Amino acid sequence: MEEPLDFENEDLLFHAPRLTSKRKKVIGLDDLLSDFYGDKNKSVLKSSKHLKAPKGYDSDEDDKRVRQNETYLQKFVEDCEKQVKEIGSEDEVSNWGRRAFGIQKAFPPLEKPLTANSDFFECFSNAGLASIPHSNVEELLQGLLTNGWLSHLVTTTGSLEDSIASWTFHTMLYSSEEDLHVLACDFWCSILLSKNEGSSNLIEFCVNICQADLPGMQESDILSVADQPLAKLGWIPSYSVLKDALSNYGYLWPTFDGIACEVRQDYVCEGPPLNICSWIRALSACCQIRSMYQIFSISEMEELLEVIIWFYLDRHLLGLALELNGCFRSAVHYFVDAEWENSCAKVAASIAQRVPKDLNCLRVVECVTGTDSRSKYFRSQLALHLLMVCFDNKVKNAEEILKLLALVNLKGNSCDFFKLYVYLNLMENLLLVYHPFQEKSKIIDLWHKFLRNCTAQITCTDWRSYASKVRNKASYLLQNMTLKISS
Repeated sequence: MEEPLDFENEDLLFHAPRLTSKRKKVIGLDDLLSDFYGDKNKSVLKSSKHLKAPKGYDSDEDDKRVRQNETYLQKFVEDCEKQVKEIGSEDEVSNWGRRAFGIQKAFPPLEKPLTANSDFFECFSNAGLASIPHSNVEELLQGLLTNGWLSHLVTTTGSLEDSIASWTFHTMLYSSEEDLHVLACDFWCSILLSKNEGSSNLIEFCVNICQADLPGMQESDILSVADQPLAKLGWIPSYSVLKDALSNYGYLWPTFDGIACEVRQDYVCEGPPLNICSWIRALSACCQIRSMYQIFSISEMEELLEVIIWFYLDRHLLGLALELNGCFRSAVHYFVDAEWENSCAKVAASIAQRVPKDLNCLRVVECVTGTDSRSKYFRSQLALHLLMVCFDNKVKNAEEILKLLALVNLKGNSCDFFKLYVYLNLMENLLLVYHPFQEKSKIIDLWHKFLRNCTAQITCTDWRSYASKVRNKASYLLQNMTLKISS
């Protein structure tokens, strides 16, 4: 049965010789994973060998390499800072300001001390009151001033005794008690400006009655009586009293060399006194009574007007802007029309010679904020004389100044845009007195051409100091001029 069948013998595949080669082993999944992770471990070991420090490692080489990198980085930063400074992308704006007051002096005592023998105190004795000791005279006056009775008594009697007038004014200038010197200032302002408290209807009624009953009496006679203060003054403030007070306050009178105008942060000073506000208000009141008392001469008023302008440059007095503006308006209108133009030119020339040629020039002009004709004229004269000094007095009017400005090479590297910015603002204020939109003039043509050159020749990518400010300012002025001309 084990022998092959007949059809099996005929099968060739059955009698094929067997292969002598060995059959390969089947590779399982576990073997593949083992090989994969084995190769990965070998690569990690190989990379870790590279990270190991070689033989003969020296830490000095690393320190040297770090120092070289630091030197390179420092040099790179310095080069960048140098390029930024050359480009001038940030404008270095110098602060305006002038120190108006230094170290104060000892305040002087009252020249004539108060006594109980005056007529004012004798009224108390005549009224049946007890006599007042000499030691309590000043204390009594302080009480009357604080309660408002002093002003009421002076108005009722219609006169102000010289000793009491000088005492109240001295208290206003030198008292260390704020309430006391403020009340004394209110007292003097009410006395000097008492004519303003009268009713206009009453004056009009008196004018009508006098014209009906007394045809010979003029209206000016009634008004002159109405202009008189309610109290007769024997003693009135003077220029010397106000000037001495400034000197005692430590006021630094400006010089022609401009040294006193510099702002020095390291200088130890007491600054403006507490009484300076009362001083400003009193000066304003004195300027408003020229029709009754001409307290100041023309030259004295010119000097006081200059002092007011210098006050605007002291940053410690920024809080007194309202009082300064009122005092400036009173001082400007102190002059009559025949005196104004000549005095205005003198004051403007004096200030222009003393103020530093920096942003203080613009501050001096911009502090004149009035919109009346005299304020505009004074602002224009200030700008004119400042420009004259800036050009070493080689020019005399606006036309000559504009011709010099037209010669400035705006594209040159030597162009000082800060000075040009100052000139541009001063020129704007100088032209306040002109009427370019009512009548064509050569000055306006030159001004229009200069503004157009500034906007066209200075590109928006010009990084030089103050170049962008000059371009923006000129563009603004040119646009305003175009709009006004077209309208």
